[in-house]
Amino acid sequence: MRYAHSLIAFFTSVLTLLASALVPLGGHAQQSAQALPQTETGRIERLAHFPSQYVDARHVDVWLPDNFESLKAAGQRFNVIYMHDGQMLFDAKMTWNQQAWQVDKTITRLMQSGQIGPTLVVGVWNNGKYRHSEYFPQKFLQHLLPGPRQLQLEANLQNKPQADAYLRFLVEELKPVIDRQYPTLVGPDHTVVMGSSMGGLISVYALNEYPHVFGGAAGLSTHWIGRYEANSHIPLAAYVYLRDHLAPPQGHKIYQDHGTTELDALYAPYQNFVNQIIRDKGYVEQGAQTNFMTRVFDGTGHNENAWAARLEIPVLFLLGK
Repeated sequence: MRYAHSLIAFFTSVLTLLASALVPLGGHAQQSAQALPQTETGRIERLAHFPSQYVDARHVDVWLPDNFESLKAAGQRFNVIYMHDGQMLFDAKMTWNQQAWQVDKTITRLMQSGQIGPTLVVGVWNNGKYRHSEYFPQKFLQHLLPGPRQLQLEANLQNKPQADAYLRFLVEELKPVIDRQYPTLVGPDHTVVMGSSMGGLISVYALNEYPHVFGGAAGLSTHWIGRYEANSHIPLAAYVYLRDHLAPPQGHKIYQDHGTTELDALYAPYQNFVNQIIRDKGYVEQGAQTNFMTRVFDGTGHNENAWAARLEIPVLFLLGK
């Protein structure tokens, strides 16, 4: 009887995690589609229904610091952080779970303290039910056995893998517009990409596929398992891809982390092996040439509050002076 109760409790917790993970993929994430997020510092400019020939149109929210206009007038150019799940970044009152990354507060604090230079944040909205399809690294699929590949395609990717198309949208369509409309520092040393969970996967993938565009990538609670349960197939495919395609350490930085509760409780063994691949490719964690950082945050879970609490760590690592 005790075993039965434990089993019921286990499956209840799994269902809870699934529910929390899947809500952003559906209608709740789109309810406030026309309202601008309210920020404590700076302001949001929206590129509404940004069109693409590669993926569905979606909103892009560009955060500008309080002193943007005066800095622009003085000839200042800005770092750019491209972030996924753009509707979850700024205003907890508008998100499906009433949590947000509070990106404006962190970036403002780091700029005011002089730890990073002037910085813009480009928040790219996810695509609802196609979020997984756009964020799951497409080239992982070729390293999966036929059975697990078909399962991933049907169960999570809507039979429509779109990660390569999504990255073409970011690099070929969105970034040129950002660089034209705003005074950006266009090179990879000042252009980084960041996300959590599946957003962490697509961030590392972006660095590897476009190392001449992105100089750094951060994955918070990176979802190397690719599904919502422990498995060997997807991590193994990721390992083979990383072994063969990881961006060279020269001129690039990688940040990885995870917590120890909720969905993050599954991540440690997979992240540990990814860390070793990164080290084997020549990335170093100490000294003047440090270009890799990995962290474990005990007692934290898989949610925006947890990511907000530690956001300054990857930002400083990737863009710190």
